[in-house]
Amino acid sequence: MRGMDLFEYTRKGILEKGAPLASRMRPRTLDEVVGQDHIIGEDRLLSRAIRADRIGSLIFYGPPGTGKTTLAQVIANTTHSRFIQINATTAGKKDMEEAVQKAKDALGMEERRTILFVDEIHRFNKAQQDYLLPFVEDGTVTLIGATTENPYFEVNRALVSRSRIFELRPLDEKDLEKILRRALADKERGLGNLNVVADDDAVGFLADMANGDARAALNALELGALTTSPGKDGIIRITLDVASECIQKRVLNYDREGDNHYDTVSAFIKSMRGSDPDAAVYYLARMLYAGEDPEFITRRMMICASEDVGNADPNALVVAVAAAQAVERVGMPEAQIILSQAVTYIACAPKSNASYKAINEAVSSVRNEPTGGIPPYLKDAHYSGAKDLGRGLTYKYPHDFENHYVDQQYLPDELRGRRFYTPSDNGYEKGMRMWLERIGKYRKKH
Repeated sequence: MRGMDLFEYTRKGILEKGAPLASRMRPRTLDEVVGQDHIIGEDRLLSRAIRADRIGSLIFYGPPGTGKTTLAQVIANTTHSRFIQINATTAGKKDMEEAVQKAKDALGMEERRTILFVDEIHRFNKAQQDYLLPFVEDGTVTLIGATTENPYFEVNRALVSRSRIFELRPLDEKDLEKILRRALADKERGLGNLNVVADDDAVGFLADMANGDARAALNALELGALTTSPGKDGIIRITLDVASECIQKRVLNYDREGDNHYDTVSAFIKSMRGSDPDAAVYYLARMLYAGEDPEFITRRMMICASEDVGNADPNALVVAVAAAQAVERVGMPEAQIILSQAVTYIACAPKSNASYKAINEAVSSVRNEPTGGIPPYLKDAHYSGAKDLGRGLTYKYPHDFENHYVDQQYLPDELRGRRFYTPSDNGYEKGMRMWLERIGKYRKKH
């Protein structure tokens, strides 16, 4: 057993020495953590709880590289409770059962509580999350979950209700620069012994391009340090050119199935609806940069053109449909020009949701009210025997009358006079409103 412990110790030592820079530089104490002042700043709830070792069940939620696992490790280093870590992507039922049994043993034999850290907790299926619930409820384990996805959507509601949610935000450039300079100077865990010097503009570039992801920034710095030959003075110099080679594309947190994807799409649609072409085309660019399917984008545009523009500018839907067809034929990257044209048109078009409201009102009526009978003169009369049934006998053909209009009841008797569609005063719809008001006066007159 001691031999196995020795081997395990040796293995861990080798892994730690050869671990990526981002892993080696992971903060060990709360004072080493950079950023997230809104939850771990002085006198904040989480900060007080960690220092007092009074941690309840909680879930860390935020983009990659913002410090979710780091905070869990800080808690592990400061708590007197037993700390068990599992990863939801690899852990099976047996791993969970072992963790719970260890927690029971620690509580029963040592009167020592157990903190169970589940990384990527959203990867657990419903059965796995349900298995944990009773042990969280009775205090056998204190749960700490980490997830990049919105826990209110991806985590068992019962677990969420018994946990406090802490949302971690992307780190700003100053935070990332501080982390990079710390890694350059640290002789124990960082690059301090390698004689690495990074120019200020290189550090700023990496901090900017990492887009709030400390792991991405540190990985790029390490790549530059390991692949750059020392100069005649023995110094490995990270210049702007070196930095740009190591992180050629801005890091974007954009998973097509993830929370950030839906946030970006939501902002895109709301920007078009809000008549802000600059914001709309910006979010379009973010989606395209991240590799979003143009077909998905054009579907959102067609919906917006109908839901939010509607008859205020009927051409908006025509433009959206034409863009969808053109994008399919042209393909990327040129298709982004077509998308930009359509998006800016929809954003700049006059807006009306009258059609959207009309169908919602009508569906609600059909669902919740007696449907009523169709007036006999509106029923199909194109078959033998229709006249015998009284179908279509008194129907008035509008084109036979002045202005191609004749006063005639079309709704069922039960819904007579009911209004579902009320045109706005915007764009083309203003003319439609005036026409409906005109024929409304005609009805009253006659």
